[in-house]
Amino acid sequence: MSDEVFHPAIEDLPLSKVLAALADPARLAIVRAVAVADPDDGLACTLLPEQAGLRLSKSTMSHHQRILRECGITRTRIVGSRRTLRLRREELDRRFPGLIAATLAAPAEPVGTSARRPAASA
Repeated sequence: MSDEVFHPAIEDLPLSKVLAALADPARLAIVRAVAVADPDDGLACTLLPEQAGLRLSKSTMSHHQRILRECGITRTRIVGSRRTLRLRREELDRRFPGLIAATLAAPAEPVGTSARRPAASA
């Protein structure tokens, strides 16, 4: 296994891709958990489900982590068999001023809920 992990250049990030990644309640919970972790050390991936309050399978957690990394929101660091996530906050603040602050300040939506309106009755 390679210790190289793809991280897009911050100047190549389209706002639509970042917003799409943040629109998922589980990914938003992960971002919130990573945001309060030590910015130098990050948050160990093994602690993510507990810290983010998620009850998801390992494969689903890995999927969400990959989306966040590929959209430029997080940075994954591999040391031996340990992976940690850090929020690319400074870079994101330069690219999209105020986006992360507004995202983190918004009320959390419980995972598994939807903002969609109920279907109309016939």
